[in-house]
Amino acid sequence: MTTAPAALSPAQEEAVRQSFARQGMMSTLGVELLRLAPGEAELRLPHSARVNQQQGGFHGGAIGALADVAGGYAAMTVASEGDEVTTVEYKINFLAAFAGGELRAHGRVVRAGKRLIVTTAEVVHHAADGIETLCAVMQQTIAPVPKRY
Repeated sequence: MTTAPAALSPAQEEAVRQSFARQGMMSTLGVELLRLAPGEAELRLPHSARVNQQQGGFHGGAIGALADVAGGYAAMTVASEGDEVTTVEYKINFLAAFAGGELRAHGRVVRAGKRLIVTTAEVVHHAADGIETLCAVMQQTIAPVPKRY
């Protein structure tokens, strides 16, 4: 496991938040960035018609995008200043289907190298009655890239 600093610098946090604000897809889906910490990011996706599939549940593409972005921003918290990140690959396992409530994805850095960062993300369904159930797990490889904006 990578040893991360105890807290993000204000500049690191602002860089991640500005990057997230430029994510048109996340805005369209209604995703909210809840929490950042060194090597971690948590996102929230409420259920809506924008993210459902034909049977009314969360669409796998929306779940995959949520996990991908949570892992990516966890990686960006440990990337060099001035870098952003891009996904090289990810593998996701869908464990259960859900409708209603919301999904929360918790991305976490497993190992940060100079060229590649490996992350994992867990997506948990939060039902209106307070029940939480693991919905999907993802492993991802990220590459740091120079910031373009």
